[in-house]
Amino acid sequence: MSNRALLEVIALDVEDAVAAQAGGADRLELVTDMAADGLSPSRETFAAIRAAVDIPLRVMLRTADGFAAGDVSGLLEAARGLRAEGAREFVLGFLNPDGSPDLAAVEAVVAELDGCRWTFHRAIDRAADRDQLRKALADLPGLDTYLTAGSADGVSEGLPVLLAEAARAGEPGYGARILVGGGLTLAHLPQLRAAGVDAFHIGGAARPAGWDAPVSASAVEQWRTALA
Repeated sequence: MSNRALLEVIALDVEDAVAAQAGGADRLELVTDMAADGLSPSRETFAAIRAAVDIPLRVMLRTADGFAAGDVSGLLEAARGLRAEGAREFVLGFLNPDGSPDLAAVEAVVAELDGCRWTFHRAIDRAADRDQLRKALADLPGLDTYLTAGSADGVSEGLPVLLAEAARAGEPGYGARILVGGGLTLAHLPQLRAAGVDAFHIGGAARPAGWDAPVSASAVEQWRTALA
């Protein structure tokens, strides 16, 4: 079995997507508006990126800053439109004001996805009880990944949580893959890899010149090499 780790890169447009694929990304997370930490891209953006690259795309379903679901009907409309363009993998995650998972919203969106694979994103890092959230979501169809830093403050603070959760792989609520992202640096990789973590997510690290600049293929290649 290959020991190759998965490298997912945030892409905002075709230029980002092409550079990320050229650098060795295995998968892209498609978003818009990073000032709001990533919202759903348009159907047109998804279609253009799908035509430009041939690696898997996970598409954000999020219509407002924060981790409340907001207008669920708008989320369902976005999901339908993106699926009509050919999207088959998604990213989502919603919390109630008390930090518990918003099961009504998540279940409504997952029903619209009709079996598509999806990631529960970093809302888990703002959850009141991570273990309770994982167990509440465990049986939802299509959930195969948690994007997490282990802490709302990033991987450096969340590393003990990530290592502890990796050690519980296969337990009830811990079947989904851990995709580490959020302040992730190359220096974190040896300890995470030693713990069995095999999926990593980068955004700003793929853009050494900042979020106003496009993805750098050479920066992505550096990560791909480190994960070989």
